[in-house]
Amino acid sequence: MKRIIDGKALVYCEGAFNTPNGKTAHGLVRFTERYEILGVLDSRYAGQDAGQVLDGRDNGVKVFKDLEEAIKAIDAKPDYLVVGLAPDGGRLPEEAKGSIKLALQHGMNVDSGLHDFLTNDPELVALAKKNKVAIRDIRKTPDRDKLHFFTGDIEKVDCLKLAVLGTDSALGKRTTAWILVHGFREAGKKAEMIGTGQTAWMQGAKYSMVMDSCINDFVSGEIEHAVVSAWKNEDPDVIVIEGQGSLMNPAYPGGFEILAAGRPDYVILQHAPKRLEYDGFPGYRLHSLEEQINAIQVISGKEVIAVTVNHEGMTKAEIPEMCKQITMKTKLPAYDVLEFGAKELVNLLVGKME
Repeated sequence: MKRIIDGKALVYCEGAFNTPNGKTAHGLVRFTERYEILGVLDSRYAGQDAGQVLDGRDNGVKVFKDLEEAIKAIDAKPDYLVVGLAPDGGRLPEEAKGSIKLALQHGMNVDSGLHDFLTNDPELVALAKKNKVAIRDIRKTPDRDKLHFFTGDIEKVDCLKLAVLGTDSALGKRTTAWILVHGFREAGKKAEMIGTGQTAWMQGAKYSMVMDSCINDFVSGEIEHAVVSAWKNEDPDVIVIEGQGSLMNPAYPGGFEILAAGRPDYVILQHAPKRLEYDGFPGYRLHSLEEQINAIQVISGKEVIAVTVNHEGMTKAEIPEMCKQITMKTKLPAYDVLEFGAKELVNLLVGKME
């Protein structure tokens, strides 16, 4: 039976579900141990199954028009409203505030991973206090005295360390990382996920930091601390580190800190073959897969061991041929783990432990 950390939740994703701006909701619909997801709020898909909308597979999570409809339709009272939006810049849309106020009035806690901190809004804070519920801003940086500076302790970690990086943002790196963790566990290996964004924390990653809101001086130290803590406390066979952004993304450059501080043994590179420009930035052409592989290997001295494919813009029938083409170009195995599972890739990686 799946462990639930916090309770039952509805996910707010109005106008963004099944788009890159809904990736937090997507992660929660696919997997979370922090909440039991009772439904998603997006009027565009009201009445449909969220799994069917997202992945073409029913998962029993219904999409509702709004919060009132959801509360009337479900038997159990939700404990949380989770903001499932992940828009550029992490800003809260004005129309979302009405649903958040309503949730607080209904006695629901509210979790948000946006850069617009709800706890800075006096009206929302007063409503939460009146109704004896809590607001959690997941992206709010801890006080400096609680942050960690890089120490070099990462060199003591002697299990296999993998980083799932990407050629762009909003590409499925976190989803691939979770699929690998679950795949390793199914193969009888102890695996731990290192979350580096707010959604991984919301999915229940025990060892997490939120990289894009951490003070720069402490980013490396927080990555190292998460990896070392997971190794010391869990004695895993493998640690999988979630990537953020991409090395060459103009707005979300990320990955270097993970390479520098997480010291992965191998890199798995997530790529969307049909994507030609960086997400949300027309005119900024995506660097080629070969260029990005080379950049990772030059910067870190570590091997990109496989490519994982995001099948956006592709039919299921096109995926195997695309994987073959990537292998021909890069000499690396390529897998779509979301569509076909991770067994082959996990078997390849388990071989690196022996």
